[in-house]
Amino acid sequence: MSGAPCSLVAARGRLDQMGCAPGTAGLPGFGFGRYASGLKGGGLVMASQTSRYWLVGLGLLALPAGALRGQANALTPAERAAGWRLLFDGRTTAGWRGYRMDSVPSGWRVEQGALTRVQGGADLISREEFADFELALEWKVAPGGNSGIMYRVTEEYDYAYQSGPEFQVLDDAGHADGKSRLTAAGAAYGLYPAPAGVVKPAGEWNAARIVVRGAQVEHWLNGVKVVEYELGSPDWEARVRQSKFAQWPQYGRAARGHIALQDHGDWVAYRNIKLKELP
Repeated sequence: MSGAPCSLVAARGRLDQMGCAPGTAGLPGFGFGRYASGLKGGGLVMASQTSRYWLVGLGLLALPAGALRGQANALTPAERAAGWRLLFDGRTTAGWRGYRMDSVPSGWRVEQGALTRVQGGADLISREEFADFELALEWKVAPGGNSGIMYRVTEEYDYAYQSGPEFQVLDDAGHADGKSRLTAAGAAYGLYPAPAGVVKPAGEWNAARIVVRGAQVEHWLNGVKVVEYELGSPDWEARVRQSKFAQWPQYGRAARGHIALQDHGDWVAYRNIKLKELP
């Protein structure tokens, strides 16, 4: 194999990788680590960087919407046709406000096309509320960083995490929460664990996807389904009773609510934030 840059050619339902040096393949605007994983029919697929594109083309590796697109904070015609819309335009904070606020806290800014927490303020929430949806975005934390993505958030309590379930955003290797899979990156914080070895290091972009349809919830991280659970199920109720969330009776019970990006005191950036409402 030569050391020339890779080109991808879509043909006959697969992706052919041509002229690539081993380990040098990459998708524009979307980085991966040394290995990628995917779930298909209950089986786990592990692929090296150089064979990953074959799995994508064959449908064995799931990637979030827009992952094959190089332009950040934009929708393809196919995404628009499928009902996706941007929650962040890459230039302004339009569509967002602080938790229990009318405006955006000064600690959140748009930097290099990303919605970025640069200093203290408050959690950021979408101005709109959503019931059933698919949310896709990319996130990056500083070393030791901690944040979270909450959904179906209401504003009846002091903080967003007290009403909305959380997709944990974390530097697993550099933060104490990474020592427990219940509080590691991708976990439904404090309730359902995410597997190790999926999150990428601090300073690199990770792709998150959250699917909420009725009581069914899925968390995806870098193309891997890492969590699946049912709100209100006997298992969920038992886990909530044994967690810190038991003190907030309305935790996880709203049928619709805001999307929240957590200010946990650390630098974090979000981009390519898009959502599709589900029937």
